[in-house]
Amino acid sequence: MAINLEDPKKLKPLREQVHQVAMNMLRPISRKYDKAEHEYPTELDMLAAMADGLSESGQGEGAGATGVRRDSKPDDGSVRNGANMSSVLSVNEMCWGDVGLTLAMPRQGLGNSAIASVANDEQHERFDGVWAAMAITEPGTGSDSANIKTTATLDGDHYVLNGEKIFVTSGDRADAVVVWATLDKELGKAAIKSFVVEKGTPGMKVERLEHKLGIKASDTATITFTDCRVPAENLLGSPEVNVKEGFAGAMATFDNTRPLVASMAVGCARAALDYTRDLLEKAGVEIDYDRPAHLQSAAAAKFIQMESDYEGAYLLMLQAAWMADNRQPNSKEASMAKAKAGRMGSDVTLSCVELAGTIGYSEGELLEKWARDSKILDIFEGTQQIQQLIVARRVLGLSSAELK
Repeated sequence: MAINLEDPKKLKPLREQVHQVAMNMLRPISRKYDKAEHEYPTELDMLAAMADGLSESGQGEGAGATGVRRDSKPDDGSVRNGANMSSVLSVNEMCWGDVGLTLAMPRQGLGNSAIASVANDEQHERFDGVWAAMAITEPGTGSDSANIKTTATLDGDHYVLNGEKIFVTSGDRADAVVVWATLDKELGKAAIKSFVVEKGTPGMKVERLEHKLGIKASDTATITFTDCRVPAENLLGSPEVNVKEGFAGAMATFDNTRPLVASMAVGCARAALDYTRDLLEKAGVEIDYDRPAHLQSAAAAKFIQMESDYEGAYLLMLQAAWMADNRQPNSKEASMAKAKAGRMGSDVTLSCVELAGTIGYSEGELLEKWARDSKILDIFEGTQQIQQLIVARRVLGLSSAELK
């Protein structure tokens, strides 16, 4: 099947609008909130209101974290570019502006992606407009989401949660937190479910905010749950434990969010490449795409290599999102996109700092900030190593027990 690599016609206006927002609203305040760590970017409230207006008018439908979902497959056998494609393209442009501010956007948390991915119709409606963080990582579990220790015990019409979550993006600011917990440790990863815990619920406590290398505009929290009672209807999706299904239900969230994180890395890398090309041109370095790289200057050859690396990540991102829109299993492709984009983002942004020399290393420009911000995109939502492990399992047809 031929693939058209141009932006889908119906999504071009949205992408152009988001690019203008990134350039005129995010870039100007990027350094301000990098220096003012943990200070809430109030300018984002107006931006969120604009996004709500676009969604209500239908012009921004499916954009952002809330757009990653598994819609029904077209009955006529056609293909489509739907909510997942809209999401990765819009988030890509936002992160061209600023990754930290994008992650701090109200109602666009990674928890919103989880709700969009696995919630039932009633929950979609009930949690519409809620800003949701996502709490997966725990002390001692790292990238091994299947080893979650936080427990959820059914008690009447509530689940009682006990445990600790760390590195929760927007954990302090969000209206709610999507918490991953196990219903029964003896049943293994099949018993892991996600719960929407609303802010202010007794037993949920934000213990501290982390100081970080990058994405300083986004708050990152440690949260404890002590006999925290959550309504049973806040368990996302089905409460049934299907041992045969294993971790597949929970992994459906990652299959949708990993292309989203890939798009963040791609957007940040594109920002660095755009700026570095301008610097090289001003310095008299000619980048000639019609000549082999080895016949050009070292700086031009390096830039061409970085752009090719970027293109590979961009295409993998598009493929994973397109497959999600067309109801095709994309676990392998989602991990490929995330692995490639995460590593590419770090490599490209740091290389751009190097090519720009003193300009790249100083705080007078944003290149050094993009290098710091991009590193997290190779870590959260599953590290580089975890993504490669998932891809290897899919390629070799081995289970998690067979290939660790």
